[in-house]
Amino acid sequence: MGCAASMYRVGGNKKPMNIPLVTIFTPSLRIPIDSSFQKPLKGLVPNALIDRLTYSRNQVSLLANQTGICDYESIADVSGVPELLRTLEDYLSLLVGLTDQDLGFRELVEFKWRSLDDGQQEICVADSWFELLSVVHMMAMLTLIQANSKLIPDQTDTSETVESTDKIRCAVDLLVKAAGYLQFCLRKILVKLPQDIKIELPLDLHENVIEAAYIQALGQGTEMQLASAVESKNATLSVKRRLACEQLSYFSQAHYCLSTCDNLNGYGKKHLSFLKWKYLEAKAAAYYYHGLITDKGTEPSCHISAVCCFLAAEEILTESKKACLNFCLTVPITRAPVAWGAMKHLNKKIPEIAAKRSQMYAYLLEEEKSLEVLPELPEFELSLKAEEYEMADKDGAWDSENWKIPNQTLKMHLTDDEEDD
Repeated sequence: MGCAASMYRVGGNKKPMNIPLVTIFTPSLRIPIDSSFQKPLKGLVPNALIDRLTYSRNQVSLLANQTGICDYESIADVSGVPELLRTLEDYLSLLVGLTDQDLGFRELVEFKWRSLDDGQQEICVADSWFELLSVVHMMAMLTLIQANSKLIPDQTDTSETVESTDKIRCAVDLLVKAAGYLQFCLRKILVKLPQDIKIELPLDLHENVIEAAYIQALGQGTEMQLASAVESKNATLSVKRRLACEQLSYFSQAHYCLSTCDNLNGYGKKHLSFLKWKYLEAKAAAYYYHGLITDKGTEPSCHISAVCCFLAAEEILTESKKACLNFCLTVPITRAPVAWGAMKHLNKKIPEIAAKRSQMYAYLLEEEKSLEVLPELPEFELSLKAEEYEMADKDGAWDSENWKIPNQTLKMHLTDDEEDD
């Protein structure tokens, strides 16, 4: 199920290239680059506040480079991500002040960001709500990276597996937190941006792409819950079927959201191939568990419907393995882990049960060919919800009643302009 563990660079020394292992896909990542608060805000807000804004944003850039998230091959090291997330939260409390309509500073500062995907393209927008969107989106992506790291076995410990209950529980917590950040972007930030800016946003910040990532996080959280249910002796078939059907609904919605986007770039195409793979896995699981429950009936039609489910699950499982390979080989190249959780179990059980039940009920299939219709899967209310994100309150330094701003002479103003040039 996984791709090759390593490959060599073309030409020069044959240095092995580390190919990232992906269990939870991070759709995109961008980091802030140099932006000036000094020139647009000088004389309008206290210098101490300008300095804090500058320092806080620069710390985000510094830590992003130090943690290794800017290096595609080193992204598995997430030890510095918690500190980076705390720094982003601190910066947010300062940034919120620039969005205050009463203060009127919203469009004074140009904010620059660089994508780590698709040629490291840069974007510059003079709108503090764009900066807010970029920061919260970055927090969501970092949280997805953390969740992925929880499900990557330690390469130095051959006895460690992905199926650790604690790690799965932790991954689910991180996934619903990431979904909360993305939900906040959709409901609280994007609605504040004017249409002309929305049109110019990078593709990964478009509403449909963010919504796809939000739903994907919940889908993968449900995937983790199904993995736990498969390992649990107390989980009933009904519970497993429900989780598989919910997982299918999440990935179906996420795939639809992303497929409606025009001009998907390279990383967008990889995201779409990931969602297709996960959709097919969930569909195979849903038909398998639905077949097991249907087969408990006593009527011939129940057994025939069950066989139809098992055969469909087997066919879809084969397609999911092809989709997994396609995802891995879509640039940038990644690896998928060895089958684990529900799929570790289903890769063995689906072909086995499909063969046994087809043989067992061959006489019914021959006699009642008119009943060979694939039944519809049941629909359930989606149970996993995003963790509501509450943004930090505006820093007390924005209390303008206490500001003491010295008058700036013409000489000081000209000197500042020379320094900026």
